[in-house]
Amino acid sequence: MAKKIAVIGSGASGLTAIKCCLDEMLEPVCFERTDNIGGLWRYTEEVKDGQSCVMRSTVINTSKEMMCYSDYPIPKEYPIFMHNTQVWEYFKQYANEFNLRKYIRFETEVVSVKRSADFDETGRWNIKVKDLNTGETQDLVFDGVLVCTGHHAVKNEPVFSGLDEFEGKVVHSHDYRDFHGFEDKRVVVVGVGNSGGDAAVELSRIASQVFLSTRRGCWVINRVSDNGLPLDMSKTSRLTALIVKLLPMSVVNGITAGILNKRFDHAAYSIKPEHPPFAQHPTVNDDLPNRIICGSVKIKTDVKRFTKNGVEFIDGTKEDNIDIVMLATGYKFGFPFLEKSVVDVRDNRVELFKYMFPPDLKKQTIAIIGCIQPLGAIMPISELQCRLATRVFKGDVQLPSKDDMWRDVRNKEICMMQRYFQSQRHTIQVDYCEFMDELADLNGCRIDFKKLFKSDPKLALTCFFGPTTPYQYRLFGPGKWPKAKEAINTAWERTFYPLKTRPVKAENKSSLMFYVMLAVVVLILAYIIL
Repeated sequence: MAKKIAVIGSGASGLTAIKCCLDEMLEPVCFERTDNIGGLWRYTEEVKDGQSCVMRSTVINTSKEMMCYSDYPIPKEYPIFMHNTQVWEYFKQYANEFNLRKYIRFETEVVSVKRSADFDETGRWNIKVKDLNTGETQDLVFDGVLVCTGHHAVKNEPVFSGLDEFEGKVVHSHDYRDFHGFEDKRVVVVGVGNSGGDAAVELSRIASQVFLSTRRGCWVINRVSDNGLPLDMSKTSRLTALIVKLLPMSVVNGITAGILNKRFDHAAYSIKPEHPPFAQHPTVNDDLPNRIICGSVKIKTDVKRFTKNGVEFIDGTKEDNIDIVMLATGYKFGFPFLEKSVVDVRDNRVELFKYMFPPDLKKQTIAIIGCIQPLGAIMPISELQCRLATRVFKGDVQLPSKDDMWRDVRNKEICMMQRYFQSQRHTIQVDYCEFMDELADLNGCRIDFKKLFKSDPKLALTCFFGPTTPYQYRLFGPGKWPKAKEAINTAWERTFYPLKTRPVKAENKSSLMFYVMLAVVVLILAYIIL
């Protein structure tokens, strides 16, 4: 009899969790408290506490070939960076393709998840759920649990002196949908993360003035890289990851800062932080420097206090006649339905092996999925976490000993403390390639480059020098996908397909790059084989 697995949430992580259960012949039951799939990528006008949602205008920060599930490429007709409606449409297509909806109980809230009385022997979980239409509760028993609730639901609302006396409107970015109501207003946006940057740029086109307050400053990166290539596809490769690993971080930071400042001088624009680029999660925004240079966005320091109609900043400057304050101050994550003795989140810090498994449990039958902040796309990482978790639940994969898992947790904490400045924002950071390979090692689906170079050297070079697309984790091991090679080789073709809207004669390109790459290939082959 198939093991019964509870999946909590049907967003980007929950959908692939259902599919991974089916792939491993497990029986999933997904509980979704809203009436549809998609999580934060399903745009709704209605604002609900505890339910995240994108802005009406949100465009995803990762390109389609880097963010798709590993055995289901995004249609080639879709733009390279998709609007939120297209992201949601892709999720619906994925759900329909693999017939996932029939396993979802909509408008059903998980009230509690507790270990059964015989957990140490069976690994089972007692789960109480509530029908949000009837109010009726139900007690159920499951063999495993995949928690896919994300980490963008509960607003982080810091206390500012005088804010309770401010007579204007105060809104958190969580509750912001579009610009209506902000026309011709003087607006202060507090926080320069992705949400704060996006909101400031959008509002700067219709507000009379936008002030963007930042505590430390930030490094701003573009979706579009050199030669018009999507940044994540051109920079997220195994070659790049190897170079970053071999070079001192000070050198990597110096090179990166130089590249970012070539686009615009962060110091001249008053947004440069004291910390280097890789000590902070970057802000992705194509338009912010353009809005700063035309004066519609003005960068300010951290808030000292609010007055009845204005703001005083820590550098002593003041701005009066402020109509609206937006707090783009991020989120707190947690799992209130779970026993604290299983997973306890404090100040956005959680102690989990691979950000998934509680090391102290005698039976590894629960996994937290997608509780990560990657430098890259989260969907493929969530999928690989689910592929690993379902095989652990089945018993096909044995996790390391408790001591080894705790050692990994502590090592990651130390590395994060050494690299990032201390903040609630930097507690679950992972590097895309490195973390995907860690998961793939455990699951047995990492690329065997020695074997691949012997059997298909062209594909091996493509995988090493090209973008680390999710399909690479379907070439070997369990979950191998017959179309993975084709998907890898045609990734750039699908990427540029939607841009082919007008015939243009192609230019001949210099062959110099070929010889440079050839020299690098020889060095890489020597490194891998020897």
